[in-house]
Amino acid sequence: MGNSSSKPSATASPHVWKGSSPTASSDILESLQSSNETDISRSQALELQIQARVAAELKRLQEEEAAALRAAEEKLSAPTPEDDSKPSRQAVSKEVEALKQKLESRRKVREIPGSVEAARSEVVRCLRENDRRPLDCWKEVEAFKEEVRRLEKGWVEQVVG
Repeated sequence: MGNSSSKPSATASPHVWKGSSPTASSDILESLQSSNETDISRSQALELQIQARVAAELKRLQEEEAAALRAAEEKLSAPTPEDDSKPSRQAVSKEVEALKQKLESRRKVREIPGSVEAARSEVVRCLRENDRRPLDCWKEVEAFKEEVRRLEKGWVEQVVG
């Protein structure tokens, strides 16, 4: 096994197959060899074809979008029978002003009960005294929350009852 060299000897001729009939590939081979086109020019031509197809497709899509936009604008600008029944801008603004005046007349500010006000002032006093340590005011905050809960419960009973 190791006696023979791995390289073919110079005296041995390479094996060439020769068919009895002429092949079509020889015609193709001759046309490729005689052509002055190179790989670079073929790739450039292919690139130009691709760019032209992309540009055509982009133009087609832009035209479709423009047509869709025109159709939407026409649909929006076309008068509808509902437009005649809608009130004018001035009528709507007058109605809004009338509603605002009604709400202003209904607004009633009630006085806060003394117990809630006292609890609130205790929370404020505690927070001012303990401005560096606001967590020390938890008792006052809980008392205020309890007063508010009691006030809310009374209001709910008044509304529901």
